[in-house]
Amino acid sequence: MDTLLEAHCTAVVCCYFAQFIRPQANKPAFPTNRPFQSSAIFLLSPFFSPIESLSKMASRPQNIGIKAIEIYFPSQYVEQSELETFDGVSAGKYTIGLGQTKMAFCDDREDIYSFALTVTSNLLKKYNVDPNSIGRLELFGDNTNIEGVDTVNACYGGTNAFFNTVNWIESSAWDGRDAIVVAGDIALYAKGNARPTGGAGAVAMLVGPNAPVVLEPGLRGTYMQHAYDFYKPDLTSEYPYVDGHYSVNCYTKALDAAYREYNKREAKLSNGDAAPKAGLDRFDYLAFHAPTCKLVQKSYARLLYHDYLADADSSVFAEVAPELRDMDYEKSLTDKVVEKTFMALTKKKFQERVNPSIQVATLCGNMYCGSVWGGVASLLSHVDAATLSGKRIGVFSYGSGLAASFLSFRINGDVTPLAKVLDIPARLEARRKVAPETYDSMCDLRKQAHLQKGYAPKGDASTIAPGTYYLEHIDEMFKRSYSVKA
Repeated sequence: MDTLLEAHCTAVVCCYFAQFIRPQANKPAFPTNRPFQSSAIFLLSPFFSPIESLSKMASRPQNIGIKAIEIYFPSQYVEQSELETFDGVSAGKYTIGLGQTKMAFCDDREDIYSFALTVTSNLLKKYNVDPNSIGRLELFGDNTNIEGVDTVNACYGGTNAFFNTVNWIESSAWDGRDAIVVAGDIALYAKGNARPTGGAGAVAMLVGPNAPVVLEPGLRGTYMQHAYDFYKPDLTSEYPYVDGHYSVNCYTKALDAAYREYNKREAKLSNGDAAPKAGLDRFDYLAFHAPTCKLVQKSYARLLYHDYLADADSSVFAEVAPELRDMDYEKSLTDKVVEKTFMALTKKKFQERVNPSIQVATLCGNMYCGSVWGGVASLLSHVDAATLSGKRIGVFSYGSGLAASFLSFRINGDVTPLAKVLDIPARLEARRKVAPETYDSMCDLRKQAHLQKGYAPKGDASTIAPGTYYLEHIDEMFKRSYSVKA
């Protein structure tokens, strides 16, 4: 189970941590005026502290969404261009073919639990969040008035946790407090073609009413299907089984289906009235789950293909080959003419509307279930707050196996404080570059550490950034002890 969660940890953050995490004596896991007892077990589970006044519940909450957001990625990266040389592949295979520039990673000193501890601690500190104001995250083991369990579902788990949290706030069970959702992962593959599509990171979001980034209520499309596109049947290994071409096919089908359902829902909610802007122009910006940034570019183009099928006679499509209109659906999924035609038509708008949301993915790689939320954070950090004001953001979330949703947000307030806290460009620049040989040896350390007990990590803790949680020891009962880098 440890392996499973480390492979795909998402949550409303995970009560499963209680089984494995023991802080060091007198070292609080989060900022607090109550010191830990030396024997205290750290419990990180989906409901926080005593209930506040119920007066907030007198009226139903409005404008539910993201009130604050924080991101974490490891302090080192490898250049994809150097990895191309190291792997003996042609120049541009990773940087152009995949659209990846750098890849974040960690050795055996960090894991998904330390990621979640770090990003949640930073969220609380940087936004000065009172733990007593949180209704869906637990600090101490002395509060049993909690609900919720881990959400473990490949790259979709964080989105499912977000939906669950919004549902809680909208429900009669809501007690007036905010919630925290954490989504993160370490994407690591065996040596070979898939390894450069890895990455690592986590995102924590404060979710509640009166948010500046508002989830558009009742407006989303979802698609789910059984598929063996990417899965982890062998828990003795950290590496997944991946059918790359099939997985891309599944992603595209899911995008098509979820987007169609979103369109149907929007039409129903508007009573069939035509929107002021149709198709892709409804969205000022978009964020996608990003296995690779090249797939994101192709996916944005795919949405314009939907616009074409809905209105092929529009002047926008005057130069599109007419035979594409009646192409068999299955063929269209892999047809290069379709792909290249609509990538060309969307090239300019992709740079304006999507590129800001893939800056983290370009420079960190795939965060799995944190990927799409890293895209939202990237967008908030790379577009001026005044420009974002009042804008609409389309979001596509995908998880292998498979589950997918298309949803949307509206910027309903000043997001300057969020962008200031995120400070993503400066934080990315502050990382250290390591050679591919070092990256390779760090991957080997993780392989050696997998499923070990009575284990002391071998990675160099001095390379970890201050304020970051890192693994100190795994005892004979698989319980993990962590410290915070001073």
